[in-house]
Amino acid sequence: MSDLKPARRRDSKPRAKPRTKPAVPAKAVGRALKARTPKPVDRATMVEIFRRLHAANPEPRGELDYTNPYTLLVAVALSAQATDVGVNKATKALFPVADTPQRMLDLGEEGLREHIRTLNFFNTKAKNVIAAARRLVEEFGGEVPNSVEILETLPGVGRKTASVVVNIAFGDPRVAVDTHIFRVTNRLPLAITRTPLETQEALEALIPDEFRLHAHHWLILHGRYICKARRPECWRCPVNDLCRYPDKTIP
Repeated sequence: MSDLKPARRRDSKPRAKPRTKPAVPAKAVGRALKARTPKPVDRATMVEIFRRLHAANPEPRGELDYTNPYTLLVAVALSAQATDVGVNKATKALFPVADTPQRMLDLGEEGLREHIRTLNFFNTKAKNVIAAARRLVEEFGGEVPNSVEILETLPGVGRKTASVVVNIAFGDPRVAVDTHIFRVTNRLPLAITRTPLETQEALEALIPDEFRLHAHHWLILHGRYICKARRPECWRCPVNDLCRYPDKTIP
């Protein structure tokens, strides 16, 4: 028999982990962000915002060059993921030779690609423009329909493009929403929205009738040149005293 005593058992309990600062609950973060988000402006303030934008630019215009509803449709479709300046350079030589759906079909997809090669996704855009031109010729007699719902069925044409076309070409008071308008809407805020479609529906319901026709241009130009994404130029904003954005850059 061995005279060795059995080894003393060590404590099997795991060592306690050092205490760390408890994480902030997700709900608390959400509440903090919600508290920081201002409520949308009231109707009287919205009217004053658009009154000032109108006073600063009574007849706003888009920055894409076009000659008729069809060339406008093509220009807006080409502007996806591209600048207006870049599109205008590409269409300067294109529109004199293809200013109708039939003339665009006569030019052909390869000919169109040569004109728009400097634009992002030019292969896909050329394919869509030709396919849309074919439908316009075959189903609409070469005319651009004054209908967002119909235009949205054309290849390469979404809600934004369709809304821009009927607004500018036919005077339909639609508010097409791009990244600039989405940003301005939620910064002022005119409304608190999550998607471009939700933003468009909110703006078309909220903006007073007398300002709705040009609202698209006022908001997009304001977002492009003053209420910029990274650093809004609040010090020269005509509505900075009405804006509820918490991170203004006024000196």
